[in-house]
Amino acid sequence: MANPRPMTPQAPFEPSQPPVIEGFSPTVFSNPEGFKEKFIRKTRENPMVPIGCLGTAAALTYGLYCFHRGQSQRSQLMMRTRIAAQGFTVAAILLGLAMSALKSKSGP
Repeated sequence: MANPRPMTPQAPFEPSQPPVIEGFSPTVFSNPEGFKEKFIRKTRENPMVPIGCLGTAAALTYGLYCFHRGQSQRSQLMMRTRIAAQGFTVAAILLGLAMSALKSKSGP
C-alpha cells in the first residue's frame, strides 16, 4: 500500500483576499467599462443584433396598434413580421458568436 502524502498545514481561508490559483493572475481594471461604452463596443462588433431588435420592436408596436384599431389582417401580418425579425436577431447573435469563436481560435 502506498503511503499518502504528508499533510501540509494551509493558511485559513481569508474572504477579503482573492484565492490563489496556480497559473492565474487576476488583473485589476482601473477604469471599468460603463453601460454606454459596452453598448457601443458590442454594436460595433455585431451591428445586426440592434437592427433586428429595433425591427422586432417596431413590428410588435405597429401590430398592436393595428390590433387596437381593429385592422386584424394588418395586425396578423405584423405579428408574422415580428417573428421573422426575431429569427433574424437570433441568427445574427449566433453568427456573431461563431465569428468571435473563430477569431479567438486564430489568435489576436
